[in-house]
Amino acid sequence: MQKAGVPIFGTSPEAIALAEDRDLFQKLLTELDLLQPANGISLSYEEARECANRIGYPVLVRPSFVLGGRAMEIVWDDRQLEKYMSFALDVNPGFPILVDKFLDEAIEVDVDSICDGEQVVIGGILEHIEECGVHSGDSSCTLPPYSLSEQVLQEIRKITRKLGKALKVRGLMNCQYAVKGDQVYIIEVNPRASRTIPFVSKTIGVPLAKLAAKVMVGQKLSDLGFEHEVQIRHIAVKKAVFPFDRFPGSDIILGPEMKSTGEAMGLDDSFGMSFAKAHMSANQDLPLDGMVFLSVIDRDKKYIATIARDLQELGFELLATPGTKKALDVAGLEDVIELPKIQTGEHPNVLDYMNEEKVKLVINTPTGRGGKLDEAIIRENTISMNIPCITTIAAARAAVDGIRALKTSEYGVRAIQDYFPG
Repeated sequence: MQKAGVPIFGTSPEAIALAEDRDLFQKLLTELDLLQPANGISLSYEEARECANRIGYPVLVRPSFVLGGRAMEIVWDDRQLEKYMSFALDVNPGFPILVDKFLDEAIEVDVDSICDGEQVVIGGILEHIEECGVHSGDSSCTLPPYSLSEQVLQEIRKITRKLGKALKVRGLMNCQYAVKGDQVYIIEVNPRASRTIPFVSKTIGVPLAKLAAKVMVGQKLSDLGFEHEVQIRHIAVKKAVFPFDRFPGSDIILGPEMKSTGEAMGLDDSFGMSFAKAHMSANQDLPLDGMVFLSVIDRDKKYIATIARDLQELGFELLATPGTKKALDVAGLEDVIELPKIQTGEHPNVLDYMNEEKVKLVINTPTGRGGKLDEAIIRENTISMNIPCITTIAAARAAVDGIRALKTSEYGVRAIQDYFPG
């Protein structure tokens, strides 16, 4: 359109290409001396394999110019990489595939801001509740952040302003970061509106899309009276809404490719209550009693004991698979009922308890996909029975906070306008 002489409002096509083209963007970050995960560019399986082996598995692989995390995947070995490349190269032929070192157990952060070409004003910094590797559209998140240090937040603000000015963005910009320790790594920058803009706007009481539209046609942020990040006292939690109940047999494992079809919001003065309200809004009420089934992969066993102990203190009975039960035994937890794997054919197993409507919550961190695995069968049944199923340790911790808030305090409902008096 630009070549045909059509005026383009807002961010220039050249700046959009600079942010979206993986090769160009990598060079920009190097010029700005900004941290990014170890990475490489590839146009074939052979090149991707060379990058992955140099960087070290696991890696996150993604094409250029995609929305919704399309064709993005976490890859753990050469065999999986070869399968991935067989279709990823056809997503956008001729454009490179970026191979990033996957930052396991890092915290992902989204930042929405408005830039007028000279000034960058942050609308909101959203901390993901799920760890890195879950698409930002699928991850629950909180505004303001609930665990990041002020030092990390200041670094995120500084980087966001630097990127907005370097790209000469005019309008909205979304930046995605991974925080590991005190290090802030840049995942990607989108010089456009993100799906989180309505959530952020409602949380801070500022119509960001309206202001951005005015900036795109030439107005300055100073003229619009929006020059500083809004500081709020309340806490907002975004919860993704999924269509799994419409697709029998689908697995609810979350990853880099987006699956959600909507979002709900919880607003309150504490993180726990906001998280609980977000679940209510998404028709996934957190339970207050009953049984909780626990089955986690080996790397999560060092975390599950604290969560299990909190659940027992909140009055829940615990069921667990043999491996998870052993980890809980070592941690000194008592009265945990061990259940056999479904594939053994022994009874009662977790499906029996679910059919008797005794299980009110499932915490099941995945080892992989596949209909023959116990975990996939369990997750499929949680969908059909509308049992909340949590697949990450971080979300399980947040759920405990939400349940505790519901059991220890009264909650009220307020109009969103009441959070912004005057």
